[in-house]
Amino acid sequence: MRLTRLACAAALILAVGACGAGGSEGKQASAPRLNAQQEIGASEGTLNLVIWAGYAENGSTDPTVDWVHGFQRRTGCRVNAKVADTSDSMVALMNSGQYDGVSASGDASLRLIYSGTVAPVNTNLLRNYGDVAPYLRDQPYNSVKGQMYGMPHGYGANYLTYRTDKIPQKPTSWSIVWDKKSAAADHVVDYDSPIYIADAALYLKSHRPDLKITDVYELTQEQFDAAIDLLKQQRPNVNQYWSNYLDEIQSFKAGDNYAGTAWQVTAQLAKSEGAPIATTIPQEGATGWSDTWMIATRAEHPNCMYKWMNWISEPKIQAAVAQWFGEAPANPKACQYAAKGFCSQFHVGDVDFYRRLAFWKTPVADCGDSRGAVCVDYSKWTELWSQIKG
Repeated sequence: MRLTRLACAAALILAVGACGAGGSEGKQASAPRLNAQQEIGASEGTLNLVIWAGYAENGSTDPTVDWVHGFQRRTGCRVNAKVADTSDSMVALMNSGQYDGVSASGDASLRLIYSGTVAPVNTNLLRNYGDVAPYLRDQPYNSVKGQMYGMPHGYGANYLTYRTDKIPQKPTSWSIVWDKKSAAADHVVDYDSPIYIADAALYLKSHRPDLKITDVYELTQEQFDAAIDLLKQQRPNVNQYWSNYLDEIQSFKAGDNYAGTAWQVTAQLAKSEGAPIATTIPQEGATGWSDTWMIATRAEHPNCMYKWMNWISEPKIQAAVAQWFGEAPANPKACQYAAKGFCSQFHVGDVDFYRRLAFWKTPVADCGDSRGAVCVDYSKWTELWSQIKG
């Protein structure tokens, strides 16, 4: 995914702080002035990445799943990948200065941009950039004032996932996880991250119109407090908070989880192992994630990182990653290499589906509209999330 990094790194592990990023001092969000790379030179021989599990497969998990060795043969860049379970972990690892790039989700990318940890990208050097779905480019979570900070990779929804033997009728509302006396009571599963507060805000957006929530990541104190109250009311019914999706799979398989938030890959793997699992997006919509490959400002191997962004965005590689992980590829040309029905299942190129999702975005004090800097920033989200879990 540093000019200001040394001054802000510690604070930005938890929040987009007061170093001009819409923090507690109420300043308008701004990114440090950094230059994008102008050309791709010779390979440096090494590439150190921070990734979500499944984004840099080299055959060690499944001998048939390997796109790393092909990249290494083509470029001479040996890939070393560090898996992070959460966006907070990704930010911390990138702030260490030991990595060249990261597959950042929207709840990490702005923190990395505003801290100066990642640099702008020169999209002219990204040969597949023009093929990326237009609605993934220049988004609030991967760009600032028209400047892109990475190569879009893939996206997906945080689906309502449920066991069909426990909840035989498909839920039409997220009330299945929020109502105290729902069929999933005592067996609800939530994503273990402060960003999950947005899921509560999404539910309230439909069910508490008096709160006038417009953006679930831009919450005034009143709106934020209402979301926190809902999460505290839900707490006794929560069986599991998950960060590693493999842990969630085991709980669904064991029948400990009846319903909650999960990625499509979780549901697919659980079903493949015999669990009666289904997914849906209820009437309120859903939160979602859109991942972007970002380059470190102080990357030791920037040429290898640009080569990786070009490789990982090729249609054939996009198809391989998307099918393995369970996500929509950023490059729709991947569909010609994907299995029959895959792109329909994941709504590739479906703008209406994309618009039903509230994609993760780092909460900052600057609301981004006429309200000014009165929204609750991520440091407070982190603090209250710890209180909710207890």
